[in-house]
Amino acid sequence: MRRFTSDIDYQQGESNKIKNITRIHHGMKLVYHKGTILVHGDYAIPNTKWDERTGCYRAFAMFYRDIIEYLEESDIPYEDLVLDPLPSPYLTSNIKLRPYQKEAVEGWLKQKRGIIVLPTGSGKTIIAIKIIEEINASTFIVVPTLNLVSQWKQNLERAFGIEVGEYTGQKKDLKPITVSTYNSAYINAENLGNRFMLIIFDEVHHLPAEGYRQIAEMFASPYRLGLTATYEREDGLHKELNRLVGGKVYEKRIRHLAGKYLANYELVRINVDLTEKEREEYEKYRNIFRNYIISKGIEM
Repeated sequence: MRRFTSDIDYQQGESNKIKNITRIHHGMKLVYHKGTILVHGDYAIPNTKWDERTGCYRAFAMFYRDIIEYLEESDIPYEDLVLDPLPSPYLTSNIKLRPYQKEAVEGWLKQKRGIIVLPTGSGKTIIAIKIIEEINASTFIVVPTLNLVSQWKQNLERAFGIEVGEYTGQKKDLKPITVSTYNSAYINAENLGNRFMLIIFDEVHHLPAEGYRQIAEMFASPYRLGLTATYEREDGLHKELNRLVGGKVYEKRIRHLAGKYLANYELVRINVDLTEKEREEYEKYRNIFRNYIISKGIEM
């Protein structure tokens, strides 16, 4: 998979400069290309950079929605050839939401992007199903493990009464609603990035890791949902989530739900101290292991 970071230095806050650019032609053309958007025209659109190889401006696919909004607000005519979404049947379910789940759905729908933080057992999958129903378009769900792929497929098929696709190292079955692992989504992002309107990241705290973040960068999906019970990361990379998926739109801690919706609990934390050398070795071998399974397409 090509990595475009070294080729694209995204320019933020260029709006004032762009307003002074004189239009030479009458429109723009947007084309999806391997995880990026090629912007043919005479405007330096925000989040793009001139690419000598293609003779046009280029942006990560994740900026698709921002680019469209900018062109619309600026009254610039354009031809949009970016998305090629899988045709989706009309989706309806009999899902009943708890009050806090309804609040979470409503919070996300305000921007149609962002992260919902809820404790384990609080029904994040149910929330996602309701959001899929509300968007009613092709959806790609990314989960950490094959076991979760199976769980999500069962829940989605039960809710909507349709066959759900699986895109993993074991199976390449693309359907309007498809579940994949982070590993497979990472390996195939540049080929799948314009096929889905909504992308959902389960256990979204995994996403900022080097490599995995390219999934978000290379998907043009205008609607993005992240789900997690543990938003913060020790390495601080959770700060990248706002750029990749959107900010937190709803959060409830376990203490808010314990007793009424979740069982009461006792938290016992066991800390294991590592020396600086031990931590360096741990990180070194963890990265070797993770890079190996990614390179071999192994699912876990």
